[in-house]
Amino acid sequence: MTQKFLYILDYYVPQFQSEYGGLLNVVAKNDEECFDLVVDWDGETWPEYYTKLRENVVKAQKFALAEEEESRVVESFVT
Repeated sequence: MTQKFLYILDYYVPQFQSEYGGLLNVVAKNDEECFDLVVDWDGETWPEYYTKLRENVVKAQKFALAEEEESRVVESFVT
């Protein structure tokens, strides 16, 4: 069984007059898989902010899962 983690990840994209952001809960085996899942989730809409996204993935809270789970974006709350 591959160890997986629950990532609690800040998702933020600056906009012209407002901000678009929130939290994502992601199940992934490592930071790289988490990043790839989020990029797929957002449809590669914001590539200019992926450097910041990588930083947020590294800084995210990570919790080891006791049971096998499918890698995926579990929940999102974005404004």
